[in-house]
Amino acid sequence: VLQPTGKVDAWLRITRRGEGDYLLDVDGGFGGVVESRLRRFLLRTDCAVESLDWEVVTVLGSVDAETPVDGIAVIVDWEGITAVDLLGPAASLPDAAGESGTEAWEVERIGAGIPAMGSEVDADTIPNATGQVGRSVSFTKGCYTGQELVARIDSRTAGAPTRLVRVSGTGPVPPTGADLGVKDDVVGTLTSVVATHDGFLALGYRKRSAVDLDVAEARWEDGATEVRLETT
Repeated sequence: VLQPTGKVDAWLRITRRGEGDYLLDVDGGFGGVVESRLRRFLLRTDCAVESLDWEVVTVLGSVDAETPVDGIAVIVDWEGITAVDLLGPAASLPDAAGESGTEAWEVERIGAGIPAMGSEVDADTIPNATGQVGRSVSFTKGCYTGQELVARIDSRTAGAPTRLVRVSGTGPVPPTGADLGVKDDVVGTLTSVVATHDGFLALGYRKRSAVDLDVAEARWEDGATEVRLETT
C-alpha cells in the first residue's frame, strides 16, 4: 500500500478465502494504517472493510499444521524458509510444537532477507529499495496509487538510491542502526540484527554507489567488526 508519493504506507500479504473474501495481514501495529487507506477508496464501491483482532503463530520447520478455529493456515512463501503461519482469533501452537520465541523467527526472517515493517520498511521507504517489487507489484493490472515512482525507478538501470542487503559476521554483535563503512565512507546502515551461535545476521541498506561491495565494516559508538554483504 503506497502513498501518493510512491513511498510505503504498509507492506502486507493478501490471502483469498473465498469469492469476494480477502484477508489482508500486516506486521503488528500497522493494521490501522491499512484500514484507514482502504476506507478512502470505498465511495460507490460494493466493498466492506473489517478490522480483525487476530493473532499469528509461526510454526517453523513444517507446513503441516492444523488450521485455527475460525482462522486460516498460510504457508510462508519464501525461499530458504519452511514454515506456516496460523492466523485466527486465538491462534496457538500445535500440541507437538515447542515454543521458541520471537528471536528464532528473527534468525529465520533476517537470514532469508525478509524485510519487516518498522525496521526495513517505513513511511520513508522507496519500494524498489527493498528488492520486493517483483513479488509485490504488477505492471500489467492498471493504475494504483504511487505507481509513478515505482515504475520510474524500475525502468532505470541504476535502480534505487539504496538497496536491502543481508549482512553476516563472526565478531561482536553490532547494534541496530550501526553504520556500514569502508575507509572514511559510510555506505549503509543496519536495520535489524540478531545474534546466532557463530556470530550474527543482519539486514541493512547499502548505497547505490557501493553496489559491488561485498565486504565492509559495521561501526558503532564503541565498536566495529568486519561483515559480509549479500543482495537480497
